[in-house]
Amino acid sequence: MTNTNAVPVTVLGLGLMGSALARAFLDAGHPTTVWNRTAAKAAPLVEAGARQAATVEEAVAASPLVVTCLTDFDDTLQALEPAAAAVAGRALVTLNTGTPAGARRMADWAREHGARFLAGAVKNVPPAVGAPDTLLYYGGDRTVFDEHLAALRVLGGDTVYLGDQPDLAALYELAVGATLLPALVGFFQGAAAVQARGLPVSSMVRFEAKWLEMIASELPALADEIDRGDYTRPRSTVGLFLDAVRGDEEFGREANVDTSWNRPLHDLLERAAAAGHRDHSIAALVEVLRKP
Repeated sequence: MTNTNAVPVTVLGLGLMGSALARAFLDAGHPTTVWNRTAAKAAPLVEAGARQAATVEEAVAASPLVVTCLTDFDDTLQALEPAAAAVAGRALVTLNTGTPAGARRMADWAREHGARFLAGAVKNVPPAVGAPDTLLYYGGDRTVFDEHLAALRVLGGDTVYLGDQPDLAALYELAVGATLLPALVGFFQGAAAVQARGLPVSSMVRFEAKWLEMIASELPALADEIDRGDYTRPRSTVGLFLDAVRGDEEFGREANVDTSWNRPLHDLLERAAAAGHRDHSIAALVEVLRKP
């Protein structure tokens, strides 16, 4: 049912995440216009009450709030170019992956064409869109965030404004996202080892989750060490991790699992030890990661 007090919204890009965003707006009663290069992807949303625009220009012109969810900023710029004249006076919110430099280019384009710009990131999977604890953060024009906060909160209850720099969401997206692939590959390595013993991977999930909770609990202390640049009161040392390398390699041979993806991490530990950090906190690795 349409909420007559809800701001009309246009959603550009109807992949898994874009479709989830559009459905959340529809479920909250926002008049929702959708557009996608492959028009057939809009069909389920049209059935749910969305209006499908035939062109990107028509889609942008339909709403004061335009939310894009394409692959990256270059893809978004390419999609929006035919609608350049239509974006003037509108609030443009991007929810895609991309680099800080890409976000700055997007902000420049929006400003040149008279749009107010806010760049955001969804820190969860599509099925979590709309949940009270789903995190989204934004950087850019504060007036867009304040004016459309009610609509943005439809997408997730944990909605954060980072600041007026339009590249902040992209910065945090990549900084936080850096943990994802190593963590998943570590889980997959463990899964292969457990299966090699004839055990189901599901048997390790509870223990893995507890392990990740422990890591999360350590992040504030590690961040404080890095912010202060003081690694002399360690809770866990570089040397402790380095001494465990031999066991990691033996475990890989025993389980017949390829652990070579760990080698660059082991090299990082060795470089940190050589730089005098063996007895320092593991957080000292950040000093090795920084380029001169």
